[in-house]
Amino acid sequence: MNLSRAARAPWARLALLVLILAGAAASLLCWDPRQLATAVPGAWRAPAFVLLFALGTLAFLPKPALNVAAGVLFGARWGVPLAVLGTTAGAALAFGLGRSLGQRALRPLLRGRVLLALDRGLTEHGFRNVLLLRLVPGVPFQAVNLGAALSGTRVRPYLAATALGVLPGTAAYVVAGASAGSPTSPAFLASGAVILGLGALSLAGAWRARRRTSAAEPSVGQTAERGYLPPATRQIAPEA
Repeated sequence: MNLSRAARAPWARLALLVLILAGAAASLLCWDPRQLATAVPGAWRAPAFVLLFALGTLAFLPKPALNVAAGVLFGARWGVPLAVLGTTAGAALAFGLGRSLGQRALRPLLRGRVLLALDRGLTEHGFRNVLLLRLVPGVPFQAVNLGAALSGTRVRPYLAATALGVLPGTAAYVVAGASAGSPTSPAFLASGAVILGLGALSLAGAWRARRRTSAAEPSVGQTAERGYLPPATRQIAPEA
């Protein structure tokens, strides 16, 4: 009985989450999503690639590399929707693990104006803020997954915002992979320009964030005045 109770404890669930993520990352030494997808025959290749894409994102494999692989294997027409579907599936998998295994252990540890403001924004305006975080280049994909899982964000807005927000960057990398054999083609040049533009926006965003580190964020007292309770004292909203 005591062993069963310990297994359900928040710290035990958190330890399991860490082990799963570490194991997924370490597994990349043993498999390559592109090679495995190529080995799958015929009509099963597309769903197999979506599954491998999702597992690859969970294993912290760089998403641009997976998007390029989608373009190489399936072309732009099918590569874009498959990559978006794989990205959304990976985000759902990470969200489910973070929500079920890590939320109760980590939420009480959220402290400071920035973390409280981020949690409040994700909880109260989940779709809008997840969409913005997906659109902004350079924001770590897994960080958004786990951050949303720890907050009160609901599943449906989170997944919808993910699918919509990753579309521009995903399309650019998929088209680049699909047209890599013709580096002077308009498609490759256009996708390369978009990728460079996304990189420039990422650098500009990091520079602005550094300058605005001490920007006005609602303090704990201010958030209390507005009816927002810290995570340790607020009951988690039920899933939709």
